Amino acid sequence: MSDAIRPFTLSVRDQDLADLRARLAATRWAEAEPVDDWSQGIPLAYTQELCDTWGSTYDWRRFEASVNHYDQFLTEIDGVDIHFLHVRSPHQDATPLILTHGWPGSFAEFMAVIEPLTNPTKFGADGGDAFHLVIPSLPGYGWSSKPQQSGCGLDWIARAWNTLMVRLGYDSYVAQGGDWGGAVTTTIGVQNLGNCRAIHTNMPIAGPTPESLENPTEQEMQALASFEHYDKVDSGYSKQQSTRPQTLGYGLVDSPAGQAAWIGEKMWAWTDNDGHPESALTRDQILDNISIYWFSASAASSGRLYWESFADFGSGTVTIPTGCSIFPKEIIRCSRRWAEQRYTHIRYWSECDRGGHFAAWEQPELFVDELRAAFRVLLAD
Repeated sequence: MSDAIRPFTLSVRDQDLADLRARLAATRWAEAEPVDDWSQGIPLAYTQELCDTWGSTYDWRRFEASVNHYDQFLTEIDGVDIHFLHVRSPHQDATPLILTHGWPGSFAEFMAVIEPLTNPTKFGADGGDAFHLVIPSLPGYGWSSKPQQSGCGLDWIARAWNTLMVRLGYDSYVAQGGDWGGAVTTTIGVQNLGNCRAIHTNMPIAGPTPESLENPTEQEMQALASFEHYDKVDSGYSKQQSTRPQTLGYGLVDSPAGQAAWIGEKMWAWTDNDGHPESALTRDQILDNISIYWFSASAASSGRLYWESFADFGSGTVTIPTGCSIFPKEIIRCSRRWAEQRYTHIRYWSECDRGGHFAAWEQPELFVDELRAAFRVLLAD
């Protein structure tokens, strides 16, 4: 195994862009849904709008250039190439921070927070809040390689992230994430290998305590309702990906319209929107993220993380300093007293007034404020 860190430039071939447009133009569409809402899934009309833009006016080269503005690298860990952005702050004593995305997200979720986190003084904030950022793609996602053997679940990823940070020269760092990124970040805290000083998550996962079920607060009643909603009408994707990701992958890797629908539906279901996903994210933002999955052909490989680790999503106890920011439209929310049973050293807890599952993507300014406030507390002597 080589521990070399190799420069990487994102560059999709012209023929792959042409192939995408040709496939979209040849889409065989399903009939329209017989309901006037999203209860059967992403509506035909909106899916066609999204795909029409993707195949005509959407500019992948714009996004590609914005990513290539930052230094990117590949490094091999246990035979798996990990793609990551590494953006050092102009403040040399900045805190190293690893940011981890989830599904159906990508490193694109963090594009708007890179500058304010690395260079806070440019935005009128204190230089003491600066971070050196490492933003990896999960194995099997984006331009990280697709594992050729099973075993690259949460435990492996958390150890790999620690290896990555140490390899970059960061013997001491902090970690943040939501969704799978939150599970990875939590697992880093569970493992407590001696390098991570503190963690922050916008999706702490912890179930109710017996005491809370006897006398739940209003917030906990809402959280229980969100659990029930997720279980009944919002978790079909996870059942499929955690049991048969390979079967699903064939159709999504072959059909851009199918890939767009599979991910685009979650842009509606999981964001803090007014009924339309583009009130939370722009169409270009949605297509940037979908394009990452399409051009990297990662529908099957990304889904395998569910097969590897969905049963382990909420296991383990974290004893290192922890911060939690709860966004109101998160898929699954937990109360502080639930969280304290798993994260035993919570030193920062904040309940935000807006935002959904994709916190950094939907509310970049609020997300930055939360990280600054949390790590001021978490890293205080």
